[in-house]
Amino acid sequence: MAIGVFGGTPALPNEGGPALTTPLYWMYEMGQASLNPARAMVDVTKLMIENPLNPWSHTEFGKAISAGCELFERTTRRYGKPQWNLPTTEVNGMRVPVEIETVWEKPFCKLLHFNRKITKPLRAPHPRVLIVAPMSGHYATLLRGTVEAFLPAHDVYITDWADARMVPTTAGRFDLEDYVDYLIEIMHALGGNVHIVAVCQPSVPVLTAASVMEANNDPNYPQSMTLMGGPIDTRRNPTAVNKLAEERGIDWFRSNVISKVPFPQPGFMRDVYPGFLQLNGFISMNLDRHMDAHKNLFANLVKGDGDLVDKHREFYDEYLAVMDLSAEYYLQTVDLVFVKHALPKGTMTHRGKPVDPSKITRVALMTVEGENDDISGIGQTEATHDLCTSIPRDRRVHYMQKGVGHYGVFNGSRFRSEIMPRIADFMLSAQHSVARLANAAE
Repeated sequence: MAIGVFGGTPALPNEGGPALTTPLYWMYEMGQASLNPARAMVDVTKLMIENPLNPWSHTEFGKAISAGCELFERTTRRYGKPQWNLPTTEVNGMRVPVEIETVWEKPFCKLLHFNRKITKPLRAPHPRVLIVAPMSGHYATLLRGTVEAFLPAHDVYITDWADARMVPTTAGRFDLEDYVDYLIEIMHALGGNVHIVAVCQPSVPVLTAASVMEANNDPNYPQSMTLMGGPIDTRRNPTAVNKLAEERGIDWFRSNVISKVPFPQPGFMRDVYPGFLQLNGFISMNLDRHMDAHKNLFANLVKGDGDLVDKHREFYDEYLAVMDLSAEYYLQTVDLVFVKHALPKGTMTHRGKPVDPSKITRVALMTVEGENDDISGIGQTEATHDLCTSIPRDRRVHYMQKGVGHYGVFNGSRFRSEIMPRIADFMLSAQHSVARLANAAE
């Protein structure tokens, strides 16, 4: 079983016996290293067989050898962090370059700004949007489509979470409270006047951060927050993965999925939830589908169907790129969100102080759910409205998109054509509302 894919909460490995994760992680690393000579030989074989001067390169047999070599290489490699590949966007009908800048940084996160090099002044400033990417096993590049949809009419920032295996232990620990602190610091760095969008898992820390800022009368509060497919109250329409977390309890997770980063990684001896275990959980959920996809890849390589091959490569280059998560953050998230339901029960605290979403009065709220979401069930995100009772009704919106699952809530054609326009309208409405309140106060 697995908890969360592309959001929600990180995936789980298959059920097993006693905890063997630390030696297993080290054995996995040794296994990866031992395959390097085989991968090198396969690469040489592929280059030789594909050489135009080789008569075998034009035969069915030669193409099958080449396809087998690629399949071996792709199924044994460690996938690195994908590139954003968003060199340009269209603003007011003109194609403009996009430069990605790091504008804020701490050990576990960078804040990236997609700086559009606009040459002509805008008629009105575009809303600033902070997209909080899920810290659930995949890199922030998973939201490439989300960022691409916002770019034409918004000034976009995104949290780029670090692979915990790359963070030295001298940088200290990182848990859910640190996550919330990071978000508040980012809001201060941006100086307010920003709309925050939480995709899946970050819905809980974003709501917590907004509650803390409002309770402290923080002037850098967000103008609006949009929570998409987030596990605010997993007691509502619990999915199979929600039930698994409750049944197992936090001690099982601590014993069975936490490991120490092996040498010679920068995060040597840091406690983490390893990326390869998460990937095992992701794949085991739909093993038959993934096997069929790779069979089709082999067949398409032999046939020379470049379009289908490119689509496979593009998807799996992202899907198979996973990162380690800090053990403190992972365990605290499972315990408070999925086992104890601390936020909806009113028992959530931050730095020893109660977290009360009813304190939120100035932040407009939008929640978005997918009809077929099997990670965050229907009603789990909408539950936010029952907690944020002090936000006026005319500044709260809920939208349920028919015909989409978890991934479709923040990516794909339905997101671009139906969800994204509604979020953009909501942000503009929230912005105008803030302006009216300011004028009234003056």
